[in-house]
This record gives sequence, structure tokens and C-alpha cells, in this order.
Amino acid sequence: MFASITLFTIMLALGMGLNPQALVRIRQRPGLFLRVLPASCLLLPLVALALLHLPVGQGLGPSTRIGLALMAVCPSAPLTLRKAGQKGGDRELAAVLQVSAAISAIVSVPVMADVYRAAYATTAWDIGPLEVALQVGRTQVLPLLVGMAIQGFKPDLANRIESPLNKLANGLFLLLVAAVLFKAGPKLLPYISANAMGLLLMVAMVVISLGLGYSLAGQNRRERITVALVTSMRNPGMALMFATTHARDLPGVTVAVLTYVVVTVLLSIPFLKSLNRLEAQETGLAARAS
Repeated sequence: MFASITLFTIMLALGMGLNPQALVRIRQRPGLFLRVLPASCLLLPLVALALLHLPVGQGLGPSTRIGLALMAVCPSAPLTLRKAGQKGGDRELAAVLQVSAAISAIVSVPVMADVYRAAYATTAWDIGPLEVALQVGRTQVLPLLVGMAIQGFKPDLANRIESPLNKLANGLFLLLVAAVLFKAGPKLLPYISANAMGLLLMVAMVVISLGLGYSLAGQNRRERITVALVTSMRNPGMALMFATTHARDLPGVTVAVLTYVVVTVLLSIPFLKSLNRLEAQETGLAARAS
């Protein structure tokens, strides 16, 4: 409940800072969306499935295997907008991509769940569109659209409450992080030390995701940062919901999901720094040439 309230507040605050005209980006760059959405929602889960069928993947424990699969299958991390805005990305583009991926997940998650079920010849994990739609709509799409509607129809009100709402969202987010670390933090290091191969596959997945997003974007650095973040940052909230619903007898799945989140954050830091460094070098070379 606290996580849902926190995410709702964050998305509401982000929506208030966006112009409803941002949705025009889909018509302006249809090719970009037609590349990014299938890659994030369909291609990356298939890459994860291929990695899990390698000898190293087949040797993983069920908790690690399911945790990695869930994170691969669940696109559209609610905090992508926040990170894109802080790390030099295009916040508006991130919003439209994130909402588009969230809506696409209503179809892609059940489809990919069926693919995984067929690959492992199991009848478990029958994930339907309704439960995905409810989770995505309640915590992501609805608050973002409400915030954008307030910005569009009551801009003065949005400007007055956006800053206090952002402060509230930041406070709730810090409390949520502290609560998660307090509860699961002591389990992370023992899990990592006992699951080196699983950690290796998580690193491989995040690197592939970042590289894929970078290659799908155009030449603009802000766009490359944004698309790389959209493809690499998966939805731990949705993954944890499915874990608690379908894998209650495997508590290690929760730790695996949190480990994937940590790996994503840690690997995105040098990736973003290298992009900024590359842009600085290119700017310097252009200045000297002129």
C-alpha cells in the first residue's frame, strides 16, 4: 500500500510538470516508438529467455531464474521519468515512452508469460491482461494523466502545487527506499555471494538493455540517454506483485528482483557518465575546429 501511494504521488507530480502536448511526440517520431516499444516489451524478454537456456542459466536456482525472468518481462519502470530528468535525458520523451510501454505491457506481459510457460512446460504463472492493466493503470497511467490534465486545464493550480507535491514525493520515495533496505538489505549480500552466476546474467541483461536502447535512438545525446533508460529500467513493482501472487513459496524471488534493480542502477551510472564525457569531448573538438 505504501509503495503504491508513493508511486502514485511521484507520477502525479511528474504529470503536472509535463505539457499535454507531449503526446504529439508519437506522431512526430513514429519510427522511434515502433523500434523502442517492441524492443523493450518483446525482444528483451526473449533475450532473457535465451540467456536462461544457456548452460549457466540452466544451473540457476528457481528463485533467481524467476526473478530475472520477471524483471525482463515487466517493462516501463515508473521512476524512468525521474531518472531521465536528473541525468540529462529528455523528460518529455521519457514520459511518452514510459506511458506507451506501460499500455503495451497490458498485452506484452501476458504474451511473454505464455512464451515462458511454454518454454518451461509449466501450467503455472497464468498472468492475464486484467491484473496487468489494473497494476499499470492504478500506479502509473492514471496519476500521470491526472497530473497532465491539471497542467493542461488548470496551469496556475499545477504551478502552485507542483513544488510541494514534488517535495512530498521525494520524501515518500526516501522512506520507501529506507523501508526496502531495512527489510531486504541484510539478505542482498548473502544472496549475491551465493548466486554469482545469476548476478552475471543480470549484468549481461542490463548491459544488453542499455546498449540496445542506445542503438535504437537517434544521434541526439539526450534521446540516447532517455531511450537507454527506458529499455534498461524494468518495473520492479509489477515484478514483485507477480512474485507475491505466484511465487509465495519462493521468498528468494523478491531478493532476486531487488538485486536486479541494484545492478541496473550501478551499471547505469558509468554508462551515463561515459555519454556525458563523450559529448564534452565532441563539443571540445567542434570548438577547436571552428
